[in-house]
Amino acid sequence: MKTNNQRLLKWVAEVAELCQPDQIYWCDGSAEENERLCAQAEAAGTFIRLDPAKRPNSFAVFSDPADVARVEDRTFVCTTDPREAGPNNNWRDPVEMKDTLRKLYAGCMRGRTLYVIPFSMGPIGSPIAHIGVELTDSIYVVVNMRIMTRIGAEVLAALGDDGDFVECLHSVGAPLAPGQKDVPWPCNANNKYISHFPEDPSIWSFGSGYGGNALLGKKCFALRIASTMARRQGWMAEHMLILGLTNPAGKKIYVAAAFPSACGKTNLAMLQPTLPGWKAECVGDDICWMKFDANGQLRAINPEAGFFGVAPGTSMKSNPNAMRTLYANSIFTNCALTPDGDVWWEDMTDTPPPKLTSWKREEWTPQSGSKAANPNARYTTPARQCPVIDPAWEDPAGVPISAILFGGRRPSTVPLCFEAPTWQYGTFLGSIQASETTAAQAGSVGVLRYDPMAMLPFCGYNMGDYFAHWLSMPGRVPNAKMPRVFYVNWFRKSDDGRWLWPGFGENSRVLKWIFERVEGRGQAMESPLGLLPAPGAIDTTGLDIAADDMAELLEVDVAGWLKDIPAIRAHYAKFGDAIPAALQQELNDLEARLKAAQTA
Repeated sequence: MKTNNQRLLKWVAEVAELCQPDQIYWCDGSAEENERLCAQAEAAGTFIRLDPAKRPNSFAVFSDPADVARVEDRTFVCTTDPREAGPNNNWRDPVEMKDTLRKLYAGCMRGRTLYVIPFSMGPIGSPIAHIGVELTDSIYVVVNMRIMTRIGAEVLAALGDDGDFVECLHSVGAPLAPGQKDVPWPCNANNKYISHFPEDPSIWSFGSGYGGNALLGKKCFALRIASTMARRQGWMAEHMLILGLTNPAGKKIYVAAAFPSACGKTNLAMLQPTLPGWKAECVGDDICWMKFDANGQLRAINPEAGFFGVAPGTSMKSNPNAMRTLYANSIFTNCALTPDGDVWWEDMTDTPPPKLTSWKREEWTPQSGSKAANPNARYTTPARQCPVIDPAWEDPAGVPISAILFGGRRPSTVPLCFEAPTWQYGTFLGSIQASETTAAQAGSVGVLRYDPMAMLPFCGYNMGDYFAHWLSMPGRVPNAKMPRVFYVNWFRKSDDGRWLWPGFGENSRVLKWIFERVEGRGQAMESPLGLLPAPGAIDTTGLDIAADDMAELLEVDVAGWLKDIPAIRAHYAKFGDAIPAALQQELNDLEARLKAAQTA
């Protein structure tokens, strides 16, 4: 496999000189290559082949216990001006950071192979897609990147002799001396760096072999770097699922949705509607890139080719379509292993198996008093295997986005759903998106944790400027057709602690109202918060829900919202003068409407 891209060839040569690998291997992305690398990883003890009769071509992997998750405190955005990184990122000076990392990279691949992975984020050749090249010394990364992105010869061909790409350098930071035996999961637990250089743009990652620390197409490129590219170039890189909705008459729209963690994002992405005749199909479960087409329509792709999902909590009850996707060709990281060669994790079944091998490679029983799977255990699986994958999920033109949903886990205060009357107010709602802490989290219960647009850990620049970018979108092109913006809350509880809304597949009833609003048919009424569903506008046919509960679900808790206003102001204050004046005005106007409603 050859390329005449001189910038790429020069970069690979420079990295090889610095890192000193035993050999360089250019990945072609073929099935034969994948089989060979998986067999190598199996021989090294990194991969454990699952029973082919149960899960063909699938493997379990156990990481080092010191390397089990994204490490936010070791994740850096390196810009010349610290203000560019903003208070939402850990800032470092790019010259100093590169100097630190070059010293760590020196000789770090001795005894290993440097793998060159050309990859496309999005369908190859799509006007919305972008190309990256990851250099890594980890077979685990190669095999996972093949699932999560499009890799290999086709990408090199699309890159051509002078195509642009994002440089992604990764090493586990564990060189091997001559004759030294490798470990199943090499890493450098004491020296982890996940560093982003938006001004290049490039990503330099060292020390961790896990997930988004090592699969650099994931959050590093698709969100942190892509968000900075999108700002410069006038598009949007968002932490959103993309869902196709078809009504019984056969009309279809697409919606994108941003939720903080533990708010049912993947479950919504693979929704099974309970309403007769309605169909939901998944374009993507995590990341959404949107660009305007020639007609001013915002069109979206899922830049990924696979799902990298949290396994614990995923079951036939919570997400049957995710479970059906995992039938083959999947990697399971830090799940438990059954004696008959399959994987298991908490909540997969009502009753745990009597005996397992835990993610720590230890014998486990239900009496062990510990989790069999790591709470952040993951599956990597091809999106094409999802039984509800949308037929247009790989359309290079992208799908037209008609609505954007925000939401959080709010047991009180926030109604089931409401609509923003303008794009500016919709941006405001996204900027104050929050969840309340629960008993399962450290600290006080009921404290608001803000995660604007679900991007707080992933925006690659100052979040105040990110809000300004959102506000600028309607003026980016003539005749911009902006999606309608909605806010949803599946998690409202009664005063006695009952869930007021059944959630899961029943969320299709809320999506039906959103669909009707997009069509110009859905009934709504004005409120201090925005446009609420009119009485009877949410279809509850066949749903056993009390009229009083529906009324409470759609009630505007004026006192609760007024109580939140100081917290919202404190949230904005963290970004200082970077918060756009238009959003401060929206907050002032909301407060005024709430006070007027309180005295009415």
